[in-house]
Amino acid sequence: MSTPARPANRHHKRQRGEGQWALGYREPLNATEENKKNDDGLNVRQRIIDVYAKQGFDSIDPSDLRGRFRWYGLYTQRKPGIDGGKTAVLEPEELEDRYFMMRVRTDGGQLSLEQLRVIADISNEHARGTADVTDRQNIQLHWVDIESVPDIWARLEAVGLSTTEACGDTPRGMLGCPLAGIDADEVIDGRAQLREIRERYIGNPEFSNLPRKYKTAISGCAAHCTVHEINDISFVGVVDERGEAGFDLWVGGGLSTNPMFAKRLGVFVRPEQVPEVWAGVTGVFRDYGYRRLRSRARLKFLVNDWGPEKFREVLQTEYLKYDLPDGPAPAAPRGERRDHVGVHPQRDGNFYVGFAPRVGRLSGDLLHRIADAAERHGSGRVATTIEQKMVILDVAPDRVESIVAELEAVDLRVTPSTFRRQTMACTGIEFCKLAIVETKDAASALIDELERRLPDFTEPLTININGCPNSCARIQTADIGLKGQLVVNDKGEQVGGYQIHLGGSFGVESSFGRKVRGLKTTTEELPDYVERVVRNFAKQRDEGESFSEWVRRADEADLR
Repeated sequence: MSTPARPANRHHKRQRGEGQWALGYREPLNATEENKKNDDGLNVRQRIIDVYAKQGFDSIDPSDLRGRFRWYGLYTQRKPGIDGGKTAVLEPEELEDRYFMMRVRTDGGQLSLEQLRVIADISNEHARGTADVTDRQNIQLHWVDIESVPDIWARLEAVGLSTTEACGDTPRGMLGCPLAGIDADEVIDGRAQLREIRERYIGNPEFSNLPRKYKTAISGCAAHCTVHEINDISFVGVVDERGEAGFDLWVGGGLSTNPMFAKRLGVFVRPEQVPEVWAGVTGVFRDYGYRRLRSRARLKFLVNDWGPEKFREVLQTEYLKYDLPDGPAPAAPRGERRDHVGVHPQRDGNFYVGFAPRVGRLSGDLLHRIADAAERHGSGRVATTIEQKMVILDVAPDRVESIVAELEAVDLRVTPSTFRRQTMACTGIEFCKLAIVETKDAASALIDELERRLPDFTEPLTININGCPNSCARIQTADIGLKGQLVVNDKGEQVGGYQIHLGGSFGVESSFGRKVRGLKTTTEELPDYVERVVRNFAKQRDEGESFSEWVRRADEADLR
């Protein structure tokens, strides 16, 4: 698709002040926009290879270090020993260490064993054995020094992986169903569309300067595992009245401190149209997106101001140059959980085996074990999920029992408790400069306590733990969402803890969690709180009633 001409302003009601390119406002209105105008983030790659990796950390230009490095999946990680009370007080250079988090993008989540082993080797050789599966199907490494980056890139790229635009104001890693192509209930396989978009547009200067981050999902999963409700752009598998499989288009979802659900444009997108429609929506965001305030720069604000009808009109008339037909809404999601954990049949007679690491925390050694187990049982590929879980694909029926035993033996649970299966945690204060509290260890300890205290609880229950208000772990859409902050304990001391959101949900009745006035807990008291509210739910729930449904009718006293 060729770059559309910069459209004149015929549609937008706002007259001035948001810095939209389409209105002719090309002068930067904040420091980040100035930095991007001065030099495209994609250009930093060669400086890393030629200069910074050779001359070391102290040679890095600050505008590259805290800006353009993100275009290649690199953030400085938090310096050890700085408590959460200093997060909003110290300058970035005071918070940051001389090491990096590196995000490896795995669009669609499916990985060959060769790719998994390369990541495992890089983890052990360059990242102190770290490897976390994120809730966007990526794998994050820590403790990476600048001198190692060119070698890491060369090894990743030799097996078809990349860190290009894994962060920054770019089209970040794209979600896809980990079972694409094999799930018996799949509406449509979206892998070809993901692949074409990646090949045509990722690393392309046409879309390397967006107003802010931009998150994509393309899936025909019957369980709706890519949570299309909260992405900037989602293509959701549907079948039209003629029986043709295609995609329903959603735009403008996102969480963080101002959460909004995506809106349907009501169009039917044929499979071959997906790349150009993706480019059209991304072009609307690039040209009309708000560039004055970073806090209002996500696509969701533009969609919320315009509405879906106007957004569709601009997309069709100014970018696509043709109309998209009306289309059906997606069917209701299959099942109560979207995570693909457990043993399930594929359409070809084989099985996939989904398992639950503890809140996505893995290691180089564990990645090697997973690859070895898959290979020993006849599988050549694995996949990551958006719930910080993993799946081994293509296991023959007579090998299922053996591979389950092998995974369980190294604490990779195929039949986990509800608490292991549905608890997620962001990176937290261990590595993240934005975090206020620790998350991964707190979540792991919480799982252990709840398994001990509530061994017979089996109902679906999502517990999402975030170290700051930015909702990387999707706290507003969890049954129990925990937003990290400093709280005061019963001794009057300021300690780490969480604000509590209750009853968030996806699906037919998507809703954000309920905030009960003053409802907070310290990290120490967290297991007691969750046990108490889960016992109240178990005692009071009606037949078939979900946790989020119960929360909407529960007395406030029973939620405390």
